[in-house]
Formats: sequence, structure tokens, C-alpha cells
Amino acid sequence: MSNETTVIGSRAGIDELEEFRTAALGHIEWIFDFFKTVREHPVTSRISPGELISTLPESAPESGEPLDCIFEDFKRQVFPSLTLWNHPRFFAYFAISSTPPSILAELLSAAMNVNAMLWKSSPGATELEQVTLAWLRQWLDLDDGFFGIIYDTASVGVMQAINAAREWTDPECRTRGMRTGLTVYVSEQTHSSSEKAAITLGFGQENVRRIAVDGDFRMRPELLRAAIKADIAAGKKPCCIVASVGSTSTSAVEPVREIADVAEEYGVWLHVDAAYGGCAAVLQEMRHIFDGVERAHSIIINPHKWLYVGFDCSVLYTRLPEIFRRASSLSGEYLKTDVDGQVVNYMDYGVQLGRRFRALKLWYVFRYYGREGVSAMLRESLRLAQLLKGLIESSDEFELVAPVPLSLVCFRHRGGDEFNRRLLAEVNASGKAFLSHTVVHDRFVLRFAIGNFQTSENDVLETWRLIRSAAERIASQGEFRNSSQ
Repeated sequence: MSNETTVIGSRAGIDELEEFRTAALGHIEWIFDFFKTVREHPVTSRISPGELISTLPESAPESGEPLDCIFEDFKRQVFPSLTLWNHPRFFAYFAISSTPPSILAELLSAAMNVNAMLWKSSPGATELEQVTLAWLRQWLDLDDGFFGIIYDTASVGVMQAINAAREWTDPECRTRGMRTGLTVYVSEQTHSSSEKAAITLGFGQENVRRIAVDGDFRMRPELLRAAIKADIAAGKKPCCIVASVGSTSTSAVEPVREIADVAEEYGVWLHVDAAYGGCAAVLQEMRHIFDGVERAHSIIINPHKWLYVGFDCSVLYTRLPEIFRRASSLSGEYLKTDVDGQVVNYMDYGVQLGRRFRALKLWYVFRYYGREGVSAMLRESLRLAQLLKGLIESSDEFELVAPVPLSLVCFRHRGGDEFNRRLLAEVNASGKAFLSHTVVHDRFVLRFAIGNFQTSENDVLETWRLIRSAAERIASQGEFRNSSQ
């Protein structure tokens, strides 16, 4: 065995691998302690804008520094400036959760530094992606006609889906450019990434139709049909419909089967954004939220949202992979290999050539917890959401604003919009919990999203007490006594 010393830059004489070994053990111990003591840390950072920047050097160092020194600066300077998304009382946005097996897989992925663009560039990464996506497809009870692809986020996934819809609707688009008058249909509750994708792809914001929703914040199929008929009469060409299973604002589950009827009637591509809600379809008792999804041309599910896989990991399934390939495949000579006709080259199904080895963390999480373990955590999140729903319903001061089909609870204090803004600010400023907001029917609404693998019943109850205490304190000041509802 060689005793040759690794020399890095100006740090001559340093055995980099030994230093890495010692530092890695220290990092792992710190991560372990973080999870054990996580509730002792504030969920949100208390620094002011520019504060971290002011503590850091303006230029990178000329000479290298020891890893233990860098790590100390992380703990002293960077860590306190972070919002802790992996905190059990992080209830904002969607409570994405990275679990220990996912963290270990990310460490291995970083060490291997794989680019999973081609089968040839890393056969194991490609085939593990095929296997893990087949496992997830089975858990979701989708048939094997659905082909799976991992993207980084649903924002990229929906852009690829709308790109495929454009190729399917207008096959000459790739060579001659996009025709005018292609239209995209979303609901008032659809995530902004769909509209942003349409803008990026050149549809134009004027060609995105925002369909009104019903009392449960779901797209109304009869209004969708009317919008499509009107566009056809005006010489437009309907291209893509985006339906949501678990909308971002209120977690609405739209009537996909009825929307699919409209899509099939007019020959329009149907994409289902199930980035959040689709994860719950792993549970047999929640399979109803996927009613009609099997008729979609493409579906997005984000394991990083609610399947305990670290950010980022977004899965797209499609019944028409050849359309995705036709829309995106373009390779230089240097990327051609002798096995291209026998294998999947995932770079052909999206705009990104470089692809991280994301399948590894899916494999680790699915194997470590199994379907039973993942299902148990999902059920606990759903149970806690119903517990909170009951507490709100039994309160005279608070009201539910939307149904609670999943693990997101939308509610507000009856004191009015400004009261709720102040309430959210006080709760978040405490550092004891973090919630976000939305606006529903022009009313300011608090969002309480449950999904962290360590969130307990006590976390929910303590946060509810925190919310009520803050509300009582604000009400006692008298400022909002005459606020409108």
C-alpha cells in the first residue's frame, strides 16, 4: 500500500484523505446531535438581510484552510442563518423532510460524483432509476405502461410535460418553430410553475386560461369545456390541461376523471400535478385521490415533498415517453455510444444534460422503511392534520377556510386580514414554529403543512397553543377589535 502523501494546492504535506476521514466522522456526529436536539433550535433564522454577507471575507482565501476550521465557521456563521426545513415544527409551504437513509445516500452520491446522463456514463445510476421508479409506480398502482423519469423539481417537470404536449399537438414545432394560438388550461389554484413554464416555452401569458374553481377550490370541468370550445371557435389550438391533486394553496384534489373526459373529447394533452398529493396515493385508503389519473398523458409526483426523500427529487410518469424524447433529444457525436439502441439514456427526456444520481436516495429510503414504514409516516401526518382540523373547528376564534383532504390545514382567525398578518408574523418571530400563508377569496389565510418525519402530536399541540396565545395577546391590545371579518 502506498504511503504517498496527497498534495493539494499550497497545502503541501497534508494527507487530504485522512483529514477527510476525521472531518467526516465529526460531521456525522454533529448531524446526529442536530436530529437529537433539533427542537432546541429556532425553526427560522433571526438574522437581518445582508448580515451573513457582512461577516464573510470579500474574497476567497489564497491558501487552503483545514476542514475543521471551515466546519467551525459553518456552525458559528452559516447554521444560525438557516431556516431549518428539517425541523419537526416547520409547517410552512410543504414540510419537506430528509430522513437519515436519504442523507447517507446523498453522501454516497456526492462521493461517486456520477453524471447519470447516459447509460454508458453510469450504467448503475440509470438502471437503479428504472428499478426505483418501477417500485414507486407499483406503490401508486399505476400500470407498467407508465415510463418514469427523475427531474430535480416539479417546476422543471411541468415544463417538460408542456413541452411534450406542444410536440404532440404541433409536431412541426421542433423544426419550424412554435405556431401561434396554442393554449394551456390551468385552474385558479394551479401552481404558478405551470404558467411560468408556458411563458418560458413561448405560449405567452395571454394564451394561459385560468379556469374558475368550485367551493372546494377544484377546477370546474364544465367551465374548462366551455373555455376550450370558445378557443376553438376563435381559431386557437388547445394544447395542454394541467389538473392538480393536492394544490399548493389549499391542497385541493381536482376531479381528474371528469377533466380527462374533456381532454379526450377535444384531443388535449392532460398533465396531472400531483407533486404533493400524489405521495398519499401510496396508501390504499387514499387511492381515491388518483381517480382518473391513469388516463393522464403525464403525472408529476415529488418524493422530496412527502415521501421522506431529501430535496431535490421529482418524478414524472408518462404514457408517451417517445413524445418526450422527440421533443428533447439532441446529442452531439461525443455522446453517442454503441449501446444506444438497447438502453435508456435519460438525457434524451429533458433539457438537462447533467443529471445527479437521485435514484440512490429513493433506493435507500424505500429499502430502509419499506412500504409499511413509509405508509405509517404518511398516516401519522394525515392523522395530525385531522387533529388540528378538529381543534380549529371547536374554536370560536378560528375558522377553517378549505377542506382538509391531505395534511395541509388552511385556517384563519376571525379578526380579519391585518389581524392574521400580525398573528403569522408573531408566531414565526418566536422561532418556535414556522407557518406560511396564502390568499383565498381575497382573504389572508394561514397554512399549516404537516410532513416532517419527526413531527409528533405534541409538536402540533404546542404550536396550536402558541398560535392561540399569540392571538389572545394581539386581541388584548384592542387594535383589531372592530376589524371586519
